[in-house]
Amino acid sequence: MITVSENAKTQAIKLMAEDNSPEGSFIRVGVKGGGCSGLTYNLAFDHVINDNDKIFEDRGIKIVCDKKSILYLAGTELDFSGGLNGKGFIFNNPNANRTCGCGESFSM
Repeated sequence: MITVSENAKTQAIKLMAEDNSPEGSFIRVGVKGGGCSGLTYNLAFDHVINDNDKIFEDRGIKIVCDKKSILYLAGTELDFSGGLNGKGFIFNNPNANRTCGCGESFSM
């Protein structure tokens, strides 16, 4: 399961509205090879569910993830930071053994 913090929920709702996302839109998360630690997080708004997707809902926010990526993201919390060191969505991934300094890639 992938969960959403209250900060991430607030930001996601705001950004989907600003983006004029279609009704029924959700957050799509995934993992692909790359980055300085070996695996990179993907995050985007989407409104099309594919056959191999897993669907989660937390705090009223729908999160969709492909079956391969969920192996790396199970138990992850999607958070949002607006602090001085950077602003954006953060993956709090308990499966990551190492995370790069920018937080956009990880290894297992």
